[in-house]
Amino acid sequence: MVKTFSLSLPSSLIFGAGVVEAVAEKAKEFGKSKVLIITDKGVVGAGLLEKVLTPLEKAGVQAHIFDQIEPNPRDQTVLKALEFAKKKKCELIIGLGGGSPIDGAKAVGALLTNPGPLQDYLRGTALKNPPPPLIAIPTTSGTGSEVTQFSVVTDTERSFKAGMASPMLIPKVAIVDPSLMESMPAPLAAATGMDALTHAVEAFVSVNSQEFSDALALHAIRLIGGFLRPSVANGANQEARSQMAMASTLAGVAFSNAGVGLVHAMAHPLGGRFDVPHGVANAILLPPVMRFNLIARLEKFGQVAEVLGEKVEGLSAVDAGKRAVEAISQLSADVGIPPRLSEVNVKAEGLAQMAEDAMNMKRAMGANPRVTRQEEVEKLYREAF
Repeated sequence: MVKTFSLSLPSSLIFGAGVVEAVAEKAKEFGKSKVLIITDKGVVGAGLLEKVLTPLEKAGVQAHIFDQIEPNPRDQTVLKALEFAKKKKCELIIGLGGGSPIDGAKAVGALLTNPGPLQDYLRGTALKNPPPPLIAIPTTSGTGSEVTQFSVVTDTERSFKAGMASPMLIPKVAIVDPSLMESMPAPLAAATGMDALTHAVEAFVSVNSQEFSDALALHAIRLIGGFLRPSVANGANQEARSQMAMASTLAGVAFSNAGVGLVHAMAHPLGGRFDVPHGVANAILLPPVMRFNLIARLEKFGQVAEVLGEKVEGLSAVDAGKRAVEAISQLSADVGIPPRLSEVNVKAEGLAQMAEDAMNMKRAMGANPRVTRQEEVEKLYREAF
């Protein structure tokens, strides 16, 4: 019997090579005269900002640039961007970049129409007023933030990556142009691709999964299994980069509606305390957490193995599920992700505190298919270490 569920989706999704040109038309549709573009130095250095500015300028749209967003965006940076937006009286926001600029753009928009402080929303206070319109243009194929209802920001007071969640945070327009992703260096393509894979796997086995999210998540896993390796091997492989862009967006819609689980609950403290790139943290944690969760979703982990191309016919449900873990471990190794937390500047003395932090990620922990205790989380950290 099909379970009852509801969906939150972007108002408009435009996908394809060259569709970034549509940003001017979409901006003018909102009837706003002053636009804020939130991005980062890497995007500017890669020449991608110009691909957005040029059509805006041709259409007579005035754009102001804030390019100081860092990886794992900090609350203080978001507040700087907020003051810039207020000073320039911006009415429309464009988030251009990976998950960090788009998440930062969502947070700025929320604070433009809702009273602060930011920490209140990062600690669970619900948004009351819709933010200004947001156009999200991803330049990496991983976070799916262009289609999700989440914004993750580092709360520097607690050294803790925290998130706000609301359907009002879903961008009004998502413009996914794979040609903007061809300049991603191999390590970034690998990390963001494994991030998308984690979104898809966790959404698929979530306690909140349903038929719609399952279909999107499974196809995203299939695409990543087939195209992440060639995407990392050669950024000029347009087919691979395009399919990874599609996989990231599909996984984003899936987890925005079904949620994520224990991997993300454990990955956010790694970003908050040790500044580990989110995709790398997810990739290292995904195999041990899958082994831990296996008994809760045997059939589904077998399906993951199958869409990754593993031969599962004749295997027991347990052995089929283990094939999924093995396949993902091999994929992560093939694209150059370090296998251990000790290789990405994580300190052993921080593991116990991070286990406590992870338990406070209530939304992610609540969606995980296996009920988890703090001592089990610490054990998983030590296994990954």
